[in-house]
Amino acid sequence: MDKRKTNGGVRSGAGRPRKADEEKLIEKLDTLIDNNKVISKLGEMVLKGDSRAMSLYFGYRYGKPKESIDVSAVDGFNVNFKDLINFK
Repeated sequence: MDKRKTNGGVRSGAGRPRKADEEKLIEKLDTLIDNNKVISKLGEMVLKGDSRAMSLYFGYRYGKPKESIDVSAVDGFNVNFKDLINFK
């Protein structure tokens, strides 16, 4: 061990849940929730123009669009990345 505080998952509850725990949760939810009713309700909300419902639907149906960030000028600070790559 390299003596870091969190090395080896020292914190309880940290990190991603185990796959078995996720599967148990899904099974419990499936007994409580009718998938067809949820899909129907989502469809109703989309047709009513609910922007969050539309975002959810399109995000799962077609995937989320790629995010891009313009880093050429931030608060008047200009960076030429071509010059940075050729830096010696």
